[in-house]
Amino acid sequence: MIMVTGASGQLASLTLQELADRKVPALGGSRTPADGQRRLDFDDPAGLDLTGVSTLVLISAGYAEDDQVIARHRALLDAAVRDGVEHVVYTSLTATGDHLGFALAHRVTESLVRASGLAWTILRNGLYAELFGALLAWTPDGVESAFGDGALAAVARADLAAAAAVVAGDRTAHVGRVYELVGTPITADGVAERLRVAHRTIGLGEYRARLLADDTLLPFQPPMLASIATSVRHGLLGGSGPDLAGLLDRPLTDALTVASATAAATRPGAR
Repeated sequence: MIMVTGASGQLASLTLQELADRKVPALGGSRTPADGQRRLDFDDPAGLDLTGVSTLVLISAGYAEDDQVIARHRALLDAAVRDGVEHVVYTSLTATGDHLGFALAHRVTESLVRASGLAWTILRNGLYAELFGALLAWTPDGVESAFGDGALAAVARADLAAAAAVVAGDRTAHVGRVYELVGTPITADGVAERLRVAHRTIGLGEYRARLLADDTLLPFQPPMLASIATSVRHGLLGGSGPDLAGLLDRPLTDALTVASATAAATRPGAR
């Protein structure tokens, strides 16, 4: 049986839907399980139950400090070994993101996966097109960002979910493989042009000050977001590659369309 962790999250729920569409039986695991799902709380190691699971799709339990994320992943991998899981598919971060503020937890988890003794596949996901669009801020004159004219090889979340479903559904074909799942480069100027508005670039100092002043953000989030902005701005995340299209055996979803739609949905007054 396949289990996908973080079932209430967007990537995991899309992965479960992809598996269902392919008629591949799969079970969702979640801290707050829906009907037909199994409770899986990474912060309760004693309660982790992976019995009957042959392939574990470990969706990264990010959005926390590195030590907490790594402890969660270690606990789940220990349970996987204990309960007889055979194959772990881990959704990591593209190699070009090594300098990002949230890369460390991914790289440590990759090491834990490799050292677990289980068969493994690592999916190094690029940043979401949806995220790129959401990070553009609306002004009366259009949109602004700290991205400058830098490009991001953004990926639609649905394409990454489809890739995870492909790998989980045919594990023997992908054991021991590391896939770099990045898309076609897009820019903030390109999104603005698609939206028929102007794009204004702000400095990284101004952007960081805004992040630090935002009391809705958790302490680890401002440096994480600033690292994305400077990495895009200075050309470190724009490289494309063939792995994703190869796994899907179809053209990729247009990242510019996805990013533009996300940005449009956050426009003041949009419904």
